[in-house]
Amino acid sequence: MKMSRAVVLGGSVAGLLTARVLSEHFERVVIVERDELSGEWAGDPVADPREREVRRGVPQGRHAHGLLAAGLNVVEELFPGATEELVAAGVPSGDVLGNIRFCTNGFRLRQVPIGMTALSFSRPYLESYLRSKVFALPGVEVRCGVDIIGVDTDVAATRVTGAFVQERGATRLEAVPAELVVDATGRGSRAPRWLADLGYERPREEQLHVDLAYVSRHYAVDPALLDGDIAIIIGPSAAAPRGGAVMLQEAGRAVITLYGILGDHAPLDDAGYRAYARRLPLPYVADIVEASIPLDDPVKFRFPGSVRHRYDEARRFPKGFVVVGDALCSFNPMYGQGMSVAGVEALRLGEALTRGGAEGFDALRFFRDVRPVIDIPWQIATGGDATLPGVDGPRDARSRMVNRYLDRLYAVAAYDEVVSKAFSRVTNLLDPPAALLRPAIAARVLSPVRRTRWNGSDRGANATRNRHQAGRI
Repeated sequence: MKMSRAVVLGGSVAGLLTARVLSEHFERVVIVERDELSGEWAGDPVADPREREVRRGVPQGRHAHGLLAAGLNVVEELFPGATEELVAAGVPSGDVLGNIRFCTNGFRLRQVPIGMTALSFSRPYLESYLRSKVFALPGVEVRCGVDIIGVDTDVAATRVTGAFVQERGATRLEAVPAELVVDATGRGSRAPRWLADLGYERPREEQLHVDLAYVSRHYAVDPALLDGDIAIIIGPSAAAPRGGAVMLQEAGRAVITLYGILGDHAPLDDAGYRAYARRLPLPYVADIVEASIPLDDPVKFRFPGSVRHRYDEARRFPKGFVVVGDALCSFNPMYGQGMSVAGVEALRLGEALTRGGAEGFDALRFFRDVRPVIDIPWQIATGGDATLPGVDGPRDARSRMVNRYLDRLYAVAAYDEVVSKAFSRVTNLLDPPAALLRPAIAARVLSPVRRTRWNGSDRGANATRNRHQAGRI
């Protein structure tokens, strides 16, 4: 039997995927969002550019985004046929390794088909598609332009019974009753403060300061410049702590994002932007910047650092309340993990409700169940950031040993497709990082490394795209 009503605070990707899952368990699902949202999706981003408009609550929507393979699997499970529908609408697609040029630590990983689909889209367009699906579900109600004030509880504050909201311009609060309230409000979640006000202990926070900044610009890009790829990603390294990405998008556009840490941010003027791109570890992004036509001015988005709220360590937590997405853990967006992790969390929430229903739902058990879901991307993101100069991460003997192993792995993955595939499966959250230590992989990583310097011979040449994988420069 379905339960009566759930309230989802926040209508971004985490909130939409969670609402889709909750629709299977509740008669009514109310999504509360401060921005005005449309549930329309024309499917043609050229004819209806509103589907590319960035809303106020998601300023990072102007920048490069991606769904890892694990995240796209969730979308496909919740909305069967979604991949085919998005591709038919003009979203660029390809193989997650064969058609994405991934460069890390100065190496370009060997590109071979791995049998997993990747899509390259703008964040607003994906949200528009998901809203059209979720808003059309029976029993889903959307309250837009509404401020989220807090949560309502019983007298003893042992159970959350709803949410307090306020219409724009109104003077009175409105209580929206619910059997389950889900906080999907993102990085700015006020749940820790709400809990403290109710007499609960605030969750312990883990943080890693990086002072990252994205500077992005849209371009008219000839897809031939990418030589069959749908995206190019250059990650930072200890030797060159900068990165950049080129991602083809719907409507024949591409977004080019440059990023750096600890104040080393790309300039917003045209000449400075181009110069910054030329100083990336590899030239692929700069080549496309120089050969393409800008469609707008560069815009900046700052990310202070990764933050994880350790609700899984709490001893007490009110019934009828749960936290998901960036409100639970906010990852460095450079690794592209946030939307995918939120999707997996939504599925786990559905499994928990199947076990016990709203009455038997135990948020603390849920937080502990999703701890491994968060542990892996958290380890990838913070471990990678800790290798960058100036980032105050772990510097113990174990970390140094892991980093030395990864240095060799990146070099081997430049020419060894077995290692490259294994690394891709880990970064796409399909396998745990421990998979890179399996004997079959470790034997390849620890064998003598073939180091080849990049000399530009693969630029724009289909016949040689994997003949000369880039080495350190």
